[in-house]
Amino acid sequence: MSRKRKQYSSDFKAKVALAALKGDQTTSEIAARFEIHPTMVSQWKRELLDNATGVFEGKGSKAAQKSQEEIDTLYREIGKLTVERDFLSRKARSLSRAQRLALVEPQAPDVSLRRQCQLLGVSRSSVYYPHRGTRAEDLSLMRLIDEEHLRTPVYGSRRMTAHLNRLGHTVNRKRIQRLMRHMGLHAVYPKPRTSRPGVGHRVYPYLLRDRVIDRPNQVWATDVTYVPMARGFMYLVAIMDWHSRRVLAWRVSNTLDTDFCIDALEEALDRYGPPDIFNSDQGCQFTSRAFTEVLESHGVRISMDGKGCYRDNIFVERLWRSVKYECIYLKAFEDGAHLRQELRAYFAWYNHHRPHQGLDDGTPDEVYFDQRLPRAA
Repeated sequence: MSRKRKQYSSDFKAKVALAALKGDQTTSEIAARFEIHPTMVSQWKRELLDNATGVFEGKGSKAAQKSQEEIDTLYREIGKLTVERDFLSRKARSLSRAQRLALVEPQAPDVSLRRQCQLLGVSRSSVYYPHRGTRAEDLSLMRLIDEEHLRTPVYGSRRMTAHLNRLGHTVNRKRIQRLMRHMGLHAVYPKPRTSRPGVGHRVYPYLLRDRVIDRPNQVWATDVTYVPMARGFMYLVAIMDWHSRRVLAWRVSNTLDTDFCIDALEEALDRYGPPDIFNSDQGCQFTSRAFTEVLESHGVRISMDGKGCYRDNIFVERLWRSVKYECIYLKAFEDGAHLRQELRAYFAWYNHHRPHQGLDDGTPDEVYFDQRLPRAA
């Protein structure tokens, strides 16, 4: 006898999406709070952001004045068109497996569960399987993996497994592979397709090779990193001026989407004007059309790292090491608001007071704003 799966109302989905949009809790915490699958949190947040403009566009228009009967008729006609359904199934297959699972509606009146799984390309057993949240032991291992990856980025899953076994954690390589994949970490060495852009996204050439960078706003760079929390994790993006090492803008998100990257980019552009060149890796957030359009609209030349070439964005990688060892690993963050508060204080200190040997012991602010004092003889 099949077990009846729970259905969620639009009000409930909106409540979950707003909690995710607030950004004070990780997706694991929100999922536990509402007793749902963590992928539903990301999916409903994405749907809320995508459909938010419709709240303001339809008021007073003819579309907003359509009767409920006309809308119901329209949906019935759409449901009969198998061509559109097949088209949507092909689009759905371009999503990740977790996103496709979140789209399944077991109690849908018009499409059976078997047909939904066929269209989405997922097995029915995966729909019935009760997903467990991230275990505390896995979170502890992820923290250790992240710390060791900063010290020895050349460690792959084999040597990372050996390292953890030497620390007394009995783990096998498959588990470490899964956790490193979940964190977006990989060993630093040349290999094919280390950072995959989204489907249909354009990849730009690397423009910084043998280029002399000797002034502020000549080159900006960006990247996203994983931030461990007491329960779950967050993501941090930063926009950095390459010459001065100054952090121009940053954002924290509980989901790895494009919007928080665009928010940080637009803040930096509004406050400091456009750079000549903007460099990033080939992650789907930075190759997306929404992100590159912002740069192109400001006349910025786009540069992207080569595959497997961590040195192409070495200053941002070095920034992550400083942020984690000087701030994140020293504190226990209560929630997303506490994390933002501590990062705000850290980046203010980093820009205003922290000297850099690479800047001849100057601070990023002094170099960026050309306020260096002459050194004593």
